[in-house]
This record gives sequence, structure tokens and C-alpha cells, in this order.
Amino acid sequence: MRAAAVRTVAGSLVLTALAAAPSVGAPADLQLPGGTAELRGTVRAAARARVAGIDFGACPGVPEAPATMECGTVSVPLDYARPEGRHIELTVSRVRATQRDPRNSKRRVPRQGALVFDPGGPGGDGMSFPLIGLLPEWKPVAAAYDLVGYAPRGVGRSAPLSCEDPKDFFKAPTPAPTHPSPAYKKQRIAAARAYAQGCARRSGAGLRFYTSLNNARDLDVLRAALGEDRLTYLGASYGTYFGALYATLFPSHVRRMVLDSAVNPDPDRVWYRDNLDQSAAFESRWADFRDWVARHHDAYRLGRTAKAVQGAYETARRRLAAKPAGGSVGPGQLQGAFLNAGYYDDAWPLGAAALSAYLKGDDKPLVALAAPYREGAAEAENSAAVYTAVECNDAPWPTDFRTWDRDNTRLARRAPFETWSNAWANLPCAYWPAPRQRPLDVRTGPGELPPPLILAAERDAATPYEGALELRRRLSGAALVTERDAGTHGVAYGPNACVNAYVDAYLLQGRLPDRHAACAPHAEPRPDRPTFQELRARQLRAALEETAGRPAAGK
Repeated sequence: MRAAAVRTVAGSLVLTALAAAPSVGAPADLQLPGGTAELRGTVRAAARARVAGIDFGACPGVPEAPATMECGTVSVPLDYARPEGRHIELTVSRVRATQRDPRNSKRRVPRQGALVFDPGGPGGDGMSFPLIGLLPEWKPVAAAYDLVGYAPRGVGRSAPLSCEDPKDFFKAPTPAPTHPSPAYKKQRIAAARAYAQGCARRSGAGLRFYTSLNNARDLDVLRAALGEDRLTYLGASYGTYFGALYATLFPSHVRRMVLDSAVNPDPDRVWYRDNLDQSAAFESRWADFRDWVARHHDAYRLGRTAKAVQGAYETARRRLAAKPAGGSVGPGQLQGAFLNAGYYDDAWPLGAAALSAYLKGDDKPLVALAAPYREGAAEAENSAAVYTAVECNDAPWPTDFRTWDRDNTRLARRAPFETWSNAWANLPCAYWPAPRQRPLDVRTGPGELPPPLILAAERDAATPYEGALELRRRLSGAALVTERDAGTHGVAYGPNACVNAYVDAYLLQGRLPDRHAACAPHAEPRPDRPTFQELRARQLRAALEETAGRPAAGK
């Protein structure tokens, strides 16, 4: 799963407002996922965290945080097999339940505990999540739950990982060949080797402990530190994967669990094959975008057919290869910008408008959309380092480039849009210096786990729909809500009222739908109207301004 464009409806609104294992033999260094030593270590760490709690205070690291938001840290072992050894601090944020009915402010509602959120990645930072309770769709949940976000191990201020100097992270302009030459492949192999070596050099011996299993164990320590006997959890994208690991490892510690846009947890797909599946799915979503642009030819003048729109895109690629826009936007930056359109249809109007303007001679919108945001280099480098470390540590990967070359060459013939850029993002795992694990077999039996709620968009490219079906098969009693014929990544509390009603019923009343419920798709974006994200971002900004300086509830 590529980390660069991963965001959720919740996470993206906050950020906008505020600014598979291959079929090869197991390598000799492959490690088992952990047994009694790690379990005992988790129990001991959770017991200590229950006593210590979290000393919440101000949030200096969260921009524009209102007075109702508070932050603290929780201590977790770096290595759960040695719980008395080195510890690291995870940063945590919280806004307490308002306990006010949003429809009747004089009526109090019962508090249901803490709702912990993870935005995905690996490498996503959830520290801004509690601010989402200011938005209208979230107010009923914010009334009943303390909204809790955190930065997983390695992310942000939580024992941050790094693989290269942030000032060297953004390399632009770059090419993005859909059918790379042998010479280009050699360059990328050398870069992948150097990046893997940089991870080992800059992160040290602790690199091996940044894994999905340890993220799941950390989640149990956080649960205990919050004083919760059972966890209520909302995980999006990659957050569904370690949420499923948590459900497998600690089923009796789960109260309610929403898994939004599910990663396929089949051990035979984590992570090499999952990424191949993702690249194939992006081709279909890229076609959806081109069809939409063609239907709005009168607005963008990029062609009346998807083939014509593809031609316009290829024209831009050739021009940018000859002369990068703004000196920093080449074919690689163009592909990265339009990859975001594969995640979120709210990005379609902005992308189409920028492409149209560029082809008419105005490159400023495209530069604004696609140029590297160098002020965010440190955060982006950190996120990429965590992404790489977790996925490389989690599972075996092919160590012979000939396997990568065969599989991606074959796939690129029918899915050229993302295939090779995705391969290059993951290639450091072929040369990874730390031991790899065998993925845990995610599975729960009848009655072991309170039934979770799985959400999925049928045409999601980042986490293809088959992953949701597979996860439902593996978690006994799970219910699946599908947004039909839609592809936005992360559907909870987005523009689909039908999906939101199912999530409300589950979180607020504990009511699950039938084993498989379906919702009609949300409306496609219109080129002449603000997108859902823009409207919600405005609402969040207004709410932040309104609450700025107010004393925290209960203080």
C-alpha cells in the first residue's frame, strides 16, 4: 500500500482545514510473529499503563488546537519480548465527550468511553483526529465518546524513524516511465539499496521492531492507559490491518470495531501481492476519472472520450519531460498528483482544471497541485520511512529483482498507470537489512470477538474490494456495508448519508446491519460546485475559530 497519498475522510478534512507475500521460499532471516514472550510483555506493559494513565495537558505540537483538546504520552516497550528493556513514548491526543445531544443541547447523553482512531499508512499521524468532532456528522459520536488520536510508533514525535536526510527527500523533477528501460531499472535498484541501507544507518538496531504486530500491541497498552477495559476502535485503510491483528490477538479486549476500507489480510498477499492488486485496481479508477472528465468536456476541454482525455494527459507528460513546469514538476510529479484522483473523487475537479490550464499555457495551477511541498519534507520523509519499515518488516518479499521485473512488467501491460511507481516505492523491501516476519493468520471463531463493522467502497483502488470480503470471511460475525459503484478511499462520515447511518447505529447503539448491507453511491463531484471536502473544511475552520480560547470541558 503506497503511503504517499493515503488519507481518510476524517484525516483529510483535518489536514485540509489546517493548512502480499510472494510465492518464494521463506528467507533464512524470517521471524515468527511472536508468541508467549510478546504476550507476557504486552500484559505487563498494559498493567503498568493502567496504573500510570496518561497525564494530559496542552497540545503544543498540534496547530490551531482548541482548548478542549489535550495531549499526553504513553510508554510502550520497543521489544515486547523484553518489556523491562528500552521503552518509547507514543504521543496521544484527546477531546472529551461533550455529553450534549447535538439536537438538544440541554439534554445530556451517556458517555460510552474512548473511541481510538488510526488513519492508516503505515505512517499516518492521527494526532489531529479529535478535532473532527467539531463537524456536524461527527457531533453525535463526539457527544458519546472521548475522541482519541495518536501517532503510532515511528510517526511524528513517537520515536520517529528516518531513512534519509529530509532535505534530500523530495527529488524533483523526476521521470515516470510506464515501461522503464533496463538502464532506468538499474538506477532504481541502486536507489532502493541505498534507501534500505539508510534506514538501517539512521534508525539503528531498533528498526526491526517497527511492525504491524507491535502496532497492535501498542494499541492494547493505549487502551489500558486510557482506563478502558475494552477498546472501541475506528481504523481506516492500513488501520484496518493492524485492527484485524488486534482482534485476532486480543478478541476479549474489543468492545466495538469499525474497519473502514479494508486491507486484504490474507497472509499470502501481505504485502507484495497486496501491492500488485492495488496497482491493478488503480487502473480501473484512473478510467473512472477519465470517463468523468470526458463527460465534462464543456468545462475542461480535454476530450469527449476517455481515450481523448488519456491523450491529453500523455501530451502533458511529454511536455513536462522536455520542460518541467515551475522547474520542479515533471512526469513523476504529474503522476503523483493524479494518483490522488484515484483515491478521492473530490480531487477530480482540481486535477482536471489544472491539466486543462497547463495545456492552454498556464502552468500555475499544475505547479500548485503537483510541486513538492518542501516545507513538509520532514513529515513526508518520516511517513515514508515508517511505511517502508513496517511493510518490509511484516512479511517476506522477493529478494531477486527478476521476480519484481517479471510480475510488474506483466501487470504494466494492462495497468500502466501506477504499476511501476508502486514497485519503486516498495523495492527497498527486496534489500531490507532487518529480519522479516511471517504475517499472522487473521482469524476469529464464533463468539470470540464482538462482531465488527467493515466498510468498503466497491471501486476503491487503494484497498481493493476483495480485501473487505476476505476480512469479513476471517472475522466471525462481521458485517459489511458496501458503497456500490463508488471508489473514494475511506467512507465513514463522508458524503454518503446511508453509510453514515450504519456507522452511527453501530457506534451509538451497538446495532449491526445484516451480514452484508449496501448503499447507493454518493453523488459524483460537479465541476461548478464546491466539493464535499471543501465544504467540510470550511465548516471545520469556522468551528475552530468559534471554539478558539474556550476552556476545556470538565477542567
